[in-house]
Amino acid sequence: MTDLLWLWILLGVVVVGGGAALLVPRSHRRPPEVEAHDESTTIAPAPAEPSAGPAPGAPPAAEPGVAAPEAPALETPEPVAGRLVRLRDRLARSGSPLGARLLSVLSRDHLTEDDWDELEETLLLADIGAGPAEELLDALRTRVRVLGVRDPKSVRDLLREELLKVVDPSLDRALATTGPVGDDGTRLPAVVLVVGVNGTGKTTTVGKLARVLVAEDRSVVLGAADTFRAAAADQLQTWGARVGVETVRSDRDGADPAAVAFDAVRRGRTDGTDVVLVDTAGRLQNKAGLMDELGKITRVITREAPLSEVLLVLDATTGQNGLNQARVFGEVAGVTGIVLTKLDGTARGGIVVAVQRELGVPVKLVGLGEGPDDLAPFDPEQFVDGLLG
Repeated sequence: MTDLLWLWILLGVVVVGGGAALLVPRSHRRPPEVEAHDESTTIAPAPAEPSAGPAPGAPPAAEPGVAAPEAPALETPEPVAGRLVRLRDRLARSGSPLGARLLSVLSRDHLTEDDWDELEETLLLADIGAGPAEELLDALRTRVRVLGVRDPKSVRDLLREELLKVVDPSLDRALATTGPVGDDGTRLPAVVLVVGVNGTGKTTTVGKLARVLVAEDRSVVLGAADTFRAAAADQLQTWGARVGVETVRSDRDGADPAAVAFDAVRRGRTDGTDVVLVDTAGRLQNKAGLMDELGKITRVITREAPLSEVLLVLDATTGQNGLNQARVFGEVAGVTGIVLTKLDGTARGGIVVAVQRELGVPVKLVGLGEGPDDLAPFDPEQFVDGLLG
């Protein structure tokens, strides 16, 4: 009888313990696609603000003669307003090859067919694309013939107006940095996924974008989901630490990028963060397996919060190859905006028009150089003025 009693007690303990496990909230568990992944994700904290004395439980001070490790100094990013003005001024001082050639030809006394062919060649070499180039030339032919403009100021005004039309100032270029309201009434973070091929500067762009958001007083969490390139997480963590932003990363190379992305979004949701920026590995558009991996990251992230933006980073100097990349990523990742790096290479400025036509989405940000604050919201008017000098 005693043995039977103990058996019933043991069964009761097992049932109660199993039921408790079932009561773990879903929001604190990884989705099935990453459930089996080992718990190797860590939070790389932002540097602490200086304090008056040691915090309770802090490690003892370094011994005399032993240098203590220095936390990276916090930097204050430049204000975002006016950044593209620097690009315009830089283009104007250097003499944009595209704008200078167009103005030179259009200012001639009599425009022959050879002159129009030269204009077309100039536009195509600037990667503007055949369709937009034809539209621009047809509009210029008609207006030059009707108005008979030849003086430099009138030609410049005419060309500015037509270039602005093909760059399309009507597109919404605002970055979605306000997340939706969740079912529980709390504000979810805006989740920005950054994608692109190797060598376009994705990780650097994510770091610079964090600085843009910090300059606008937005709180940010970085997700280092590029787990295939050994230095990517370190690089991203360094960018974040410089402006006091935390980075969620894996402890080991080759970890499941979807798990890291999920944990970054969950961290942002738990902390009430405004924006979560997720860096992904550089993917070649002809690698079906890697593109499938990108699809998995997207599916897993949206279990925790919807995507607010998918930004495709393109190198402005790659021309038609960049358009091929844009086409594939647009099909797979649902791209909502373009970031063009190396736009200070002025001869290829037409890529802005071509990539917008290819994807039907706007260029939202442009990289202007190598400096940490050389990323700016794209402004069509400032850009066209820079091209024309």
